[in-house]
Amino acid sequence: MQIGWLRILSALVGALVVLVAGAEYAGARPSRRAADIAYVAATDTAYQAAGHHLDVYAPRQQTAAPYPVVVFIHGGSWDSGNKDFYSFIGRRLAKQGVVAVVLNYRLAPQVQVPQMADDCARAVVWTVAHIQAYGGNPQQIFVMGHSAGGGLAALLAADDALFRRWGLARNPIRGAILDDPAGLDMADYLRRMQYPHDEQYLVPFGRNPAGWKQVSALYHLTSHTPPMLLLVGGNTYPSISSSSYRFQQHLRELGHSPRYTVLPGKTHIPMVLQLYWQHNIVYQQLRTFVGAHPPTQ
Repeated sequence: MQIGWLRILSALVGALVVLVAGAEYAGARPSRRAADIAYVAATDTAYQAAGHHLDVYAPRQQTAAPYPVVVFIHGGSWDSGNKDFYSFIGRRLAKQGVVAVVLNYRLAPQVQVPQMADDCARAVVWTVAHIQAYGGNPQQIFVMGHSAGGGLAALLAADDALFRRWGLARNPIRGAILDDPAGLDMADYLRRMQYPHDEQYLVPFGRNPAGWKQVSALYHLTSHTPPMLLLVGGNTYPSISSSSYRFQQHLRELGHSPRYTVLPGKTHIPMVLQLYWQHNIVYQQLRTFVGAHPPTQ
């Protein structure tokens, strides 16, 4: 994060998708994809064609009970990224026995982080209303994200006001899976400004310290916050490792028991690229966390 490499994440993930396209096609059979669904109406004044669409990946095998749901939020330094780069995660999640929702959201400089969080909340609201038609359980919705997407996922789980705005009296998120999350405490990060090029983050976060705190999940944690699963690279950026550690410590102080796993030797970008492999430790922990039972292939 501090040396500005988050913005190359999308390019690297895109390269991975190209390299494994053949294998991806072969692995697609156990799942079905519904693509480019608008979760904000085109008549809405906030609507952006590139930002307000999502894909749903569901196991083909029907079951008596609906599948748990995982909403995945991509990273990309709050100014890049696209759901199409992450189709492999949607496919792999479906193989784990969940219905996956992979979404786009508006990006900087067109909008700032409060609007991004609002977009992600609206995607979850759409999921609550519609996911049953895809075999998902609207009472078992989890959020997952990597990098900037991890910070947004944590914020959605912690800040109930994001859902009250859209008419939900209760936060529908049952837990969050945070994969090397960035932005858990941007108030602290931006106050310090200790790394080269940190000024770039004033574009998505603005210059008001009160605003930095408002979009930092750390400051919204309570004793009622849903469970969190954190996975951090052993060689990730120091800002991410330190904020993730403080985040899980604060959860413990509030009476929670978050699962916190450091993956030795992993740097920031491989923490999402490894999700191509369906038996990865992230998926192993995720299945237990969400109560998934992979369908028979």
